[in-house]
Amino acid sequence: MADNFIRGTGRRKRSVARVMLKSGSGQIEVNGRTMENYFPIEIIRQEALRPLALTETTGSVDIRINVHGGGVSGQSGAIRHGIARALLEYDSAFRPKLKEVGYLTRDARKVERKKAGLKKARRAPQFSKR
Repeated sequence: MADNFIRGTGRRKRSVARVMLKSGSGQIEVNGRTMENYFPIEIIRQEALRPLALTETTGSVDIRINVHGGGVSGQSGAIRHGIARALLEYDSAFRPKLKEVGYLTRDARKVERKKAGLKKARRAPQFSKR
């Protein structure tokens, strides 16, 4: 890893994304693969790259991402959070835009744990009168 990268860490559900950003031609690499290869679903890709579209830096920065844990949706949310944090380090003038739409806020929702005696976190076993 080169030292001229700007780093940002993003988290969502059980996913953690380490984002490394530098000025460049717009190449995006996720876990050593292209973005299209890693996230074949267009909507998930768009969700992850929203901060770039908002700040109009889509073709001007190269991004390398390491992401693990969780599923596709959680990983794309973690990438979005990490990109937003890295963009903030890249140019602090982006802060009002990113903050207004909530990309700098970590979404703290997680799966609730299962409780003893219940079928799921809150679902009780069916009542039987006899």
